[in-house]
Amino acid sequence: MHFGLSDEQQMIVDTVRTFVETEIYPHEDEVERSGEVSDELANQIKQKCIDSGFYAANLPEEVGGGGLNHLDFTLLERELGRSSMALNHFFGRPSGILMACNDEQRERYLLPAVRGERMDALAMTEPAAGSDVRGMKCSARLDGGDWVVNGSKHFISHANVADFVIVFIATGEEETERGVKKKITCFLVDRGTPGFEILPGYESVSHRGYKNCILQFDDCRLPQSQILGELHRGFDIANEWLYATRISVAAFCVGRARRVLDLVLPHAAEREQFGQPIGRFQGVSFQLADMVTAIDAADWLTLSAAWRLDQGLPANREIASAKVNASEMLASVTDTAIQIFGGMGLMQDLPLERFWRDARVERIWDGTSEIQRHIIGRELLRPLGC
Repeated sequence: MHFGLSDEQQMIVDTVRTFVETEIYPHEDEVERSGEVSDELANQIKQKCIDSGFYAANLPEEVGGGGLNHLDFTLLERELGRSSMALNHFFGRPSGILMACNDEQRERYLLPAVRGERMDALAMTEPAAGSDVRGMKCSARLDGGDWVVNGSKHFISHANVADFVIVFIATGEEETERGVKKKITCFLVDRGTPGFEILPGYESVSHRGYKNCILQFDDCRLPQSQILGELHRGFDIANEWLYATRISVAAFCVGRARRVLDLVLPHAAEREQFGQPIGRFQGVSFQLADMVTAIDAADWLTLSAAWRLDQGLPANREIASAKVNASEMLASVTDTAIQIFGGMGLMQDLPLERFWRDARVERIWDGTSEIQRHIIGRELLRPLGC
């Protein structure tokens, strides 16, 4: 592993940093106030991303994507993490799971997603099945060659702007050593399909303007052609494509923490109390030292996990470590920043209170901190037969 960035990697960092500072930062306050992203602004960001050549940078060149490897894409995500989630979504990173599309599905879903013509959303979570994916109750039964789906999903990010949804649904049961478990199949479901409705979700204190939605299925008929991958093999697709999304969460957390530090350092150097800058007091300077040390550690942990993927090395534990460490680091860094700013840190005049609120969800979605620790412990103990 090389610890310096190549010229190409530095170009990625500089280009994306400039993009978020010029195209996203100026609109953040308005989105925070309104809780909405206008269609005009969303299309503007998307088109500028397409024009820059970075749209679908995470997908292979063979399908029209940017072809970035995991490490390069993590550097991109780290820079996007500095900006509003509601706005950087339109920078365009279609789900890698779409690479499982067959030839006909590629023409309808994958290629339009790469070109920015269609947007996808991913749906697993249910009211009674969050971390316990096999506990999902949204199910489908075979009827005359079609699958009839009933049930609901919730907390489905950005489904409000999605043209189609990648949905994981229970399609049967199987006996295992640990009892009966549900078989899971992945389906592609178009907005407007009869019996399928996308409803407004909950109002969240984190990432205002980045909507979560409720998906409702009421005798929704899906033909066999809508199955992504193989019947009852949804977990195979999930395990191949989805676990790396935790790296994106970690990278986002690092990027946002860097932005917080960029705000805190000038304040500590300029704000005076008792006749000198507050940064000269050990009570503040030690906090700054702890902040940057924690950020650097999370950064390298995240980049090394991405590097392992590119080398074809096992990375499940390392990715889980990066996700839990970076998300908890961000919570600590934003809290410390507010402490250094004092009362002003909690005022809406500064973005720190927004970063503080936004940080809370990072320890929950894409696998809670507890789930990440479970993965880490399991990976450590399995070789010992435990």
